[in-house]
Amino acid sequence: MSGTQGWDRARWLWWLALAGGISFMVAVVQRLEGPPIWAWKTTGVAFLALWAAANARGTHGWLIAAALGFGALGDYLIDAVGIMAGAAAFAIGHLIAITFYLRNRRGVLTSSQKLLIFSVAPLALFITYQIVHRAEPTDIIASMVYTGIVAIMAATAWASRFSRYVTGIGAMLFLASDLVLFKSMTPRIGPIVEALPPLSWPQLLVWPLYFGGQALIAWGVVSTLSREAGDR
Repeated sequence: MSGTQGWDRARWLWWLALAGGISFMVAVVQRLEGPPIWAWKTTGVAFLALWAAANARGTHGWLIAAALGFGALGDYLIDAVGIMAGAAAFAIGHLIAITFYLRNRRGVLTSSQKLLIFSVAPLALFITYQIVHRAEPTDIIASMVYTGIVAIMAATAWASRFSRYVTGIGAMLFLASDLVLFKSMTPRIGPIVEALPPLSWPQLLVWPLYFGGQALIAWGVVSTLSREAGDR
C-alpha cells in the first residue's frame, strides 16, 4: 500500500475532534460551567484519542492513543472533581507519552538540539516557581513536580523521531499552556496575588495552546506511524 494513500482511518473522528476543540472557545469566552460544559470540553481530545486508536497498528499506536485518552480524562476531572484529580490523570498520560517518545528516540541529535532538550525542564521549573512561589508549600511542590513531568514529556517529544515542526512544537505548546494556566490560577494558588480581571490574557490563551498542542501531537505521531505501517 502506498505511504500516501489509505493510511488515515476514520478521518471523521479527526474532524469531530477539531470541531469539539475549536468550538469550546465559546465556553471559555462565555465563562460557561456545569456538567454539559465539562463533557463538551472533553470532546476535542477524546476524539483525538479515538482517532489515534482507530489508526493504531501496534503497541506504539495504542500508547499515543492512551496518552491522549488520559488527557481527555484530565480535561473532565479538573472541572468535575478538582485540579488534583485532573492533574493526576494528565500526569499518567504524560508518563505514557514519555515512555512512548523514549522508545522512538531520534538517532542523531545536533548540539543545539541537545541544548534545547536539556534546558526545557530547568527553564520551565524556573518559570513555574516565579509564578507560584507565594503559594502554600504543598501547592508549590505539586506545581513543580507536575511541571517537571510535562517538561520531560516536551523534551522527549522534541528528541523523538517524529516531526519537530508538528509533534515537537505541539508538545512545547502543551507545556506553554500549563505555564499560562498557572499564571491564570494565581488568585487561587497565591493568596497575595491580586485577582485577575475577567478574560485576562492567560485565561484566553490556555485552551488554544493546549488543544492546538494536543492536535499537533496527535497528527504528527499518528500520521507517521500509520504511513509507516502502510508502507510495509
